Amino acid sequence: MKLDQARVLLTGASGGIGQAMQQALLQAGAQVLGVSRHPQVPVSAHVVWLQADLTQAPDLARVASAGAEWRANVLVHAAGLPGFGALPSLPAAAITHVIQANLITPMLLTQALFPHLQSLAKAQVVFVGSALGRIGLPGFSVYGASKAGLHGFAEALRRELAGSSVCIQTLAPRSTRTGFNSAAADRYNRDTGTSVDSPQTVADALVHLIKSEAPEQFIGWPERLAVRLNGALGPLLDSSFTQHRQALAKLATPDTTTPSLQGHQP
Repeated sequence: MKLDQARVLLTGASGGIGQAMQQALLQAGAQVLGVSRHPQVPVSAHVVWLQADLTQAPDLARVASAGAEWRANVLVHAAGLPGFGALPSLPAAAITHVIQANLITPMLLTQALFPHLQSLAKAQVVFVGSALGRIGLPGFSVYGASKAGLHGFAEALRRELAGSSVCIQTLAPRSTRTGFNSAAADRYNRDTGTSVDSPQTVADALVHLIKSEAPEQFIGWPERLAVRLNGALGPLLDSSFTQHRQALAKLATPDTTTPSLQGHQP
């Protein structure tokens, strides 16, 4: 889709990645309906804001109705929650919140907007997943599970809608430099030599993906290679993550025992 024809409903639009996406979309000529849990002041006549908590059914229904009325033809699921830490350290409530925000909410919002999207001559839905949805990494069991589910949902839906007017896409960033990461996660990334991208890198990739209408795009090297190897070799790669297991074991800070539920990035 040409960006000057795009009317983008962007969830998580006030987050670190969301802000960069909003700006990149505007610069490319799109109009944006941004969804945020907190009030926002429009910075452009091409931006409309909705304050909503999409994990709450009434808010989700209100956003879906507003998106249809606004004639959104692109839906970008960029909102979500982090979930870093060894499994025994993660409170049950945090696990539930991560799965709800990262997997169930995008599924329900897509379903709610489905009649509107199918009524259009052309529409696109972009799920912002993660490389961790294809590569099981120590310390990200819950977050990775939420993104793996999102990848699976998008893949099945893409095949379900093949040949229709609705194009389903997945954008899969690797770790990104925003406030989404806790101090413990940042330390883990440093200790394991994990590459970290800027929000602008992810935003530029989103613009390219919408233009290209490609099924999916993974960001970063060697992550793209690792995704393919993990899919082909699976358990044979388990021993490759010794450094990650050791880095996780060294983390004994409050960040791992009380994971943050603020912000978003894939």
